[in-house]
Amino acid sequence: MLRYVAALTLVLCAATSSAQAAAADQPAAAAQPAAEQPAAAEQPAADPRAALLKLLPKGSKLDDLRPSPIPGIYEFQQGAEISYLTADGKYFIDGNVYDMKSRDNLTEALRTHARVALINAVPESEMMIFSPANPRYTITVFTDVDCGYCRKLHSEMAELNRLGVRVRYMFFPRTGPGTESWRKAEVVWCSPNRNEALTRAKAGVALDMSKICAPTPVRREYELGESIGVRGTPAIVTENGDYIAGYLEPHDLIAQLVQLQLAKR
Repeated sequence: MLRYVAALTLVLCAATSSAQAAAADQPAAAAQPAAEQPAAAEQPAADPRAALLKLLPKGSKLDDLRPSPIPGIYEFQQGAEISYLTADGKYFIDGNVYDMKSRDNLTEALRTHARVALINAVPESEMMIFSPANPRYTITVFTDVDCGYCRKLHSEMAELNRLGVRVRYMFFPRTGPGTESWRKAEVVWCSPNRNEALTRAKAGVALDMSKICAPTPVRREYELGESIGVRGTPAIVTENGDYIAGYLEPHDLIAQLVQLQLAKR
């Protein structure tokens, strides 16, 4: 044991002597100031949204997340669907945010702007339009050929036009792709006179289901309807992006349109 301690002591002493000798051999180097090293490049701060993105549905993008009016909470927007997520990722909030001073629904304001932008991106050449000579109102209606209340609304088209309502139809077969209602929508679109074919289909007249063409706007309009929150038909969207769920009798629809216009002022 003593031999081990002694040997270890000798090794340490030898290492110390060698280090001192090396230092003594290089006095000039020690006297020179250290050369300046280039400053390390600053790394950009990590985007705090990146971690939150992992918690969101597949296909979500960083741009879908924005700071909300409430500190520590992000807005999450896809299409016209708005929800909220806390910055720590612990809580997801599905609901509306109101400004208590103005009493404005801030979430619905975002939705209306999004609906207008999304619908305006579709050319009217991909819609079926029933219009009076001098319309006072324009509505976009997501419709299903087989929907009972869609048929009722269409049966009142003459009265709607008389009241100054211009109706732009977009397809939303509620039963989804590959179903009979979907194929009927495609047949209507592929008809020489689409407006007439739609009127006949909504009256229950049998269609020639072999007359399918490509491409049709059915899938695009169906997906658009989903992105703006359509869950049933008829779904009516005003020029300002307001959403009216379901059928209204013509005069009641006019009253609703007037009320919504006044609310914007």
